[in-house]
Amino acid sequence: MATEERTKEILKMLHTAVCNFEEDDVVKWSKIALEEGVDPFMATMEGLADGMMEAGEKYNKKEYFVPELLMCADALYAGLGILKPAIEVSGRKSEVKGSIVLGVVEGDVHDIGKNLVKLMFEVAGWTVYDLGKDVPLDKFVEEQIRTESNVVGISALMTTSMLSMPEVIKRLRAKNPKVRIMIGGAPVNPEVAEKYGADGYAKDAGTAVDEAMRLLKMLKEEELKK
Repeated sequence: MATEERTKEILKMLHTAVCNFEEDDVVKWSKIALEEGVDPFMATMEGLADGMMEAGEKYNKKEYFVPELLMCADALYAGLGILKPAIEVSGRKSEVKGSIVLGVVEGDVHDIGKNLVKLMFEVAGWTVYDLGKDVPLDKFVEEQIRTESNVVGISALMTTSMLSMPEVIKRLRAKNPKVRIMIGGAPVNPEVAEKYGADGYAKDAGTAVDEAMRLLKMLKEEELKK
């Protein structure tokens, strides 16, 4: 069993390898993590996912561009291929997990942020239904009904496309009043989320899963009260 110091070192190496898109190193340190008894869920969330988050921050600062981000994602998935089976065997999963429909609203083709959010949800063990970018408003509704997803995540990067968010939320609520809706993207903030009638707001990919878990817990608590 790895000591606390050794565990920290392994997590740091996983983080760095993902952020530097060093796929071979990610594979090597994922195997070491398992060999030395590091919790595979911790290795995934605090190693791989944290490294991907740093890559996302570098992208936002224009230190990384799309090719680098894609290589980081490839490295993350290489590690996930080793760690995920161990997570499933251990039975150690995120406390609450569900399914989510994700998409960028119609008229907006900026999907890097949404793709990062998707990665985080997949790493956390959620089922993700990704609609992609430039999604027609009714498609969100159709997909939520088809998949019976607990949460819908709507993203926009432009102020103009953001304006269609309240209409999507209205249509979703009309079909399923119980669905939980969260929104995110550069022009969005908590005040906008409240004004538009969303249940939650995700500032970035790192907070999106926590916010969705909060919404899912609320939903389950409400069902238990009935």
